[in-house]
Amino acid sequence: MLTLASKLKREEGVRAGGSPTSSHDASHRVSIRDRLLIKEVAELEANLPNTCKVTFVDVNKLHHFQLAITPDEGYYQSGKFQFEIEVPEAYNMVPPKVKCLTRIWHPNIAETGEICLSLLREHSIDGTGWAPTRTLKDVVWGLNSLFTDLLNFDDPLNIDAAEHHLRDKDDFRNKVQDFIKNYAR
Repeated sequence: MLTLASKLKREEGVRAGGSPTSSHDASHRVSIRDRLLIKEVAELEANLPNTCKVTFVDVNKLHHFQLAITPDEGYYQSGKFQFEIEVPEAYNMVPPKVKCLTRIWHPNIAETGEICLSLLREHSIDGTGWAPTRTLKDVVWGLNSLFTDLLNFDDPLNIDAAEHHLRDKDDFRNKVQDFIKNYAR
């Protein structure tokens, strides 16, 4: 992260009349997305829920990171769920791409990792989809809330999990715990 921030400062210094470096080379220019991410990552790190941890595999690539969520209440308490977040070049006009890397029995997360969260939709009928005013903080808080107040059995992606919950809440809880024991430790 510091490397990307220093690259941005170096580029601004050249534009302001500082000593020329290789910053004029297109491969060294910092994209609009990366400029936004420098600010958003700092805001995210300052406002991260205590159940979440962000990890950057490469600190020079703020557009690709992992999020670990460890719910402290509800059905998913005691599990550790990994998400991969990829921020496309067209960000913030389009939402980040998010995938759950941990197998989970959840009505809003498919066993293959796809996620049903309205703010990750580019176009949403209900008006709660992605907008350029949204940030990474909104994405992380939204994903975290899928384990508590945004857990939605009425509009599921994993219909089998939602129907299982409607049929037998205790057995649903047991299956969630089995998935946690086998995949989310």
